[in-house]
Amino acid sequence: MTENDARGWIEQRFGAEATERVARFADRVIAESEQQNLIARSTLDAIWARHILDSAQLIPLAGPVDETTRWLDIGSGAGFPGAIVALLLPAQVTLVEPRRRRADFLADALCGAPNATVITAKIEGAKLPPQQIVSARAVAPVDELLRATRHVTDISTRYILPRGRTAHVELESARRGWHGLFHVEPSITDAESGILIAEKVRMR
Repeated sequence: MTENDARGWIEQRFGAEATERVARFADRVIAESEQQNLIARSTLDAIWARHILDSAQLIPLAGPVDETTRWLDIGSGAGFPGAIVALLLPAQVTLVEPRRRRADFLADALCGAPNATVITAKIEGAKLPPQQIVSARAVAPVDELLRATRHVTDISTRYILPRGRTAHVELESARRGWHGLFHVEPSITDAESGILIAEKVRMR
């Protein structure tokens, strides 16, 4: 998928104004990547396809979302997917990032998005009400994520977890330790990658 294709996918679904907000954020990420290693340099020229669309494709998997929806993004790093979600949706998005420099960058880059909150912490130390949606991109194995988020989720929480090419392996691992509804959705940015969806999760 080309950069124009990826940008067009987002504009078709979210409109030109939202796409421009994302474009300004993308410019900030590219500029900041000269100061700290936010994303791999090899992906800077493909930021729309490799990072932005890879993040935005999670939104249709969340179901109905409005301004009361609490969406938690763990280990947000350069803002993927949490910043993209906050820029495209009215949901209340909390980005949890333990690295101070990255968290400071996110807070500054998203200062114009009133629905976004950045917390500098590990998720285990975050004090939040139960979240309706939890996302995490390349942070930790699914079993660890489920354990680490028990205090900020409940039986109604939906997990949307890009897992790359290990999605089906992690699906089976999660089922061994947890009750719930688990399945894998295909990624539109990589035919061999998957997104693990988990609902009604509780420990065995």
